[in-house]
Amino acid sequence: MILDLTESGHLFVSASGKESGMGNSSLGDELIDRILHYHYDKEFILSCSFEADFVADLMHAGFLVMSMGVENQGKTNYILMPKHHTIRTVLLFDKLRISKSVRRLLPHYELRADTDYEKIVASCVDTHGSDWLTPPLLCCLQEIREMENAPVRPYSFALYKNNKLVAGEFGILCGRVYTSYSGYYAENSCGTVQMILCAQYLQKKGFPFWDLGMPLDYKYRLGAQDINSVEFISLFRAGRA
Repeated sequence: MILDLTESGHLFVSASGKESGMGNSSLGDELIDRILHYHYDKEFILSCSFEADFVADLMHAGFLVMSMGVENQGKTNYILMPKHHTIRTVLLFDKLRISKSVRRLLPHYELRADTDYEKIVASCVDTHGSDWLTPPLLCCLQEIREMENAPVRPYSFALYKNNKLVAGEFGILCGRVYTSYSGYYAENSCGTVQMILCAQYLQKKGFPFWDLGMPLDYKYRLGAQDINSVEFISLFRAGRA
C-alpha cells in the first residue's frame, strides 16, 4: 500500500497491496483503522485505480465507493473516491416506521431481490446523472458482480406493481450488511414502498441493520438514525462476519 497526501489534505492511495508486505490482511481494513486512529478529518480518500479486487476490498472494509470525472485539456480523467462518512445513517429494524397510508399500499407491490440489476443501475444514472456513477465505476461494479468468490456483491432490489417495474435501488452486499448506493422510482409513493419492503426483507434474512449512507431527511422519516464512524465500523464488521 502506498499512501500520500494531496495539497487539499486528502489521503491518496495506490492499489499496490500485494507489494506492501500486508500478507493476507485487508488493505481496506488497514486504511479504516488508520483513518480512525489518526482522526482523519476528510470524508473521502482518493485513488486512480478502478481495479475490481481493490475496489471490492474497500467495499468489504465499509467504504461507500464513489467516483468523479475531472476535465483536463478536453480529456476526462476519472478519480475513485471511497467515502467513509464521519456520520453514517443506519436503520435498526425495530425502529422502522410505517405510516397507515403507506401500509395500505404494501399488498399491491412485489419486491424482487437481485433481479433487473443492469436496468436499475441504468435508471439510477438516467434519474440522477453520472457525476459520481461514472463509466469506469459502473464497469468496475459489473466486474465485481461477475467475479467468483468476491468479498462483496453489487446487488439490487426491484419493486413491481402489476408485473411492471416501478422502482428500484442497488447497493453492495457484504456478509449480512447491505449498503444502499442509489435508487429511483417511476410513480408516487413507490420509493417509500420499496424502502419499507426492502427493510422487511433484510430483517427476515437476519441482517442486523441497513446501511443507508449519508444523512437525508426521508431516511429519518422511516426511523433511521445517525451514528459516528467508530460506531459504524464496529457495527459493520460484526455484520459482515
